[in-house]
Amino acid sequence: MPIQWYPGHMHKATREMRQALSEVDVLIEVRDSRLPWSSANPAVADIASGVPRLIVLTRIDLADAQLTEIWLKALDASATEETGGDTTTAPQDAIALDLTREDATTGLSRRLDALAGPASPGRPGARTAMVVGIPNVGKSTLINRLAGRSIARTGNEPAVTKRQQNIRLSGPVGERWQLRDTPGVLWPNLENPRSGYRLAASGAIRDTAIESDDVAVGLIEELMPRYAQALADRYGDAVMRDEAVEVLEEIGRRNGCLGGGGLVDFDRAARVLLDDFRNGRLGRLTLETPDMAAVEQIELDERRAAREARDAEKKQRRKKSRRR
Repeated sequence: MPIQWYPGHMHKATREMRQALSEVDVLIEVRDSRLPWSSANPAVADIASGVPRLIVLTRIDLADAQLTEIWLKALDASATEETGGDTTTAPQDAIALDLTREDATTGLSRRLDALAGPASPGRPGARTAMVVGIPNVGKSTLINRLAGRSIARTGNEPAVTKRQQNIRLSGPVGERWQLRDTPGVLWPNLENPRSGYRLAASGAIRDTAIESDDVAVGLIEELMPRYAQALADRYGDAVMRDEAVEVLEEIGRRNGCLGGGGLVDFDRAARVLLDDFRNGRLGRLTLETPDMAAVEQIELDERRAAREARDAEKKQRRKKSRRR
């Protein structure tokens, strides 16, 4: 069953983004480096297919450094495959930034210049880069770094930005570029449940949208194959269990998350785990690889095709029924 998130917000923000694209020279798509596939906005490829795109992976201080490099290579390879060497197709670039560093965006304007190409005589003045991304991936922090001052409101919760805003940059960069911020856009029909749990674990989805213990169990299932030792280092060897629920129970027990009768309060245990993950206390972890994303995309395409076939069959049956 597809998971529903923020449909009204999505449609409004997408409509506004589509209307503004005629004035945009480069699209900056911000993604979380811990989940570069799940945190991608699938609407971007359709809405802005003809606009040069710079993919910025954030939160690299929390992500597996080796996997971040693998993802950058995969994104570069994907861009090459999409263009097929066609110079008329809008170019794409990818970069990973540690936005905790004040100098994180040094040189970023040169990448924007390269993507935008020669300036159009019909459009004098500063060029425009539109910043897009799902909620809580670091868009506002990126904008503040580029602006060199606190312009966009930041917060460790989704949907902090409420409306589009134009931001003039300072210094030499500001003579060439201005930014357009957009509300965090999350699609209304999240068809891949695993992406939903990863997004919830990262904080891109409000904690009230899905039960915390379900999110925590999903997170443990993602971590156990590659990062079991990280869990053991944080919570002790006793958490090395076969079942994710048992791991969460042990985390709760070791952190005093007990309720009536001395039983583990799974909601409190889940919040301990999620807080540790979001704040990097488990170490630098990445929840998905390019290979995992490729497999899940195939599964998603197969489910979509099966659903469309069922819908077509139902439509055909209704037509036959009306003819009788």
